[in-house]
Amino acid sequence: MKQLALDIGLAPQPSLSNFESHGNEAVLKHLSLWTRDEKPNPVPTYLWGDPGSGKTHLLNGVRLVAREHGLRVSWFDAQRFDEPDFDDRADVIILDDCHLYTATQQAVAFNWFVNALNPADGRTRGVFSAGHAPPADLKLRDDLRSRLGWGHVFQLHALDENQRRAVLRRAADERGVLLSDEVIDFMLRRFSRDLSSLMLLLAHLDQYALRTQRSVTVPLIKAMLEDE
Repeated sequence: MKQLALDIGLAPQPSLSNFESHGNEAVLKHLSLWTRDEKPNPVPTYLWGDPGSGKTHLLNGVRLVAREHGLRVSWFDAQRFDEPDFDDRADVIILDDCHLYTATQQAVAFNWFVNALNPADGRTRGVFSAGHAPPADLKLRDDLRSRLGWGHVFQLHALDENQRRAVLRRAADERGVLLSDEVIDFMLRRFSRDLSSLMLLLAHLDQYALRTQRSVTVPLIKAMLEDE
């Protein structure tokens, strides 16, 4: 699959409002209710599903809403290799890609989890985490795995082929871009098929088409790749 070095400025900021919830209505409702509650529920939430199902998108959406409400958010994922101490000023902690954690990262995550759920100051904190499998199937230390599985657990379902096509076409219509079946076939066949990547590709195609004063066609996509 072709991975484009796209302008990061084109990427829409992941939010709860722009998450395509088809098949995942329950988890979106749960997160939306949590972020609207003046006294957030302290029971943790864990999301799991295949790559491209929207786990990180939703976690970023929670972070965005929390910050809009003036809450302090601590984020930890498998790409972070330092060993940050728990920030007792945090109102929300987020643990992403739990299935990839090294032994050291697992220790950090466990420390954050314990401090968030058993705070010395008694303050309610939100805990949100995600991985590619249900908690019981994660190859993690037992104490961390059991805590990830305590609370609300939601499986996310990736969009099927027809749903991806419908979302692509709707997003293109909103931009005033005509996408033929041939172009959609090419996009789904030649590029990463997760929705966030497809939306970023569409944005890039739209800008390239405007810049070159051409319609979005398969030859245009090939020309764009050559220019890249």
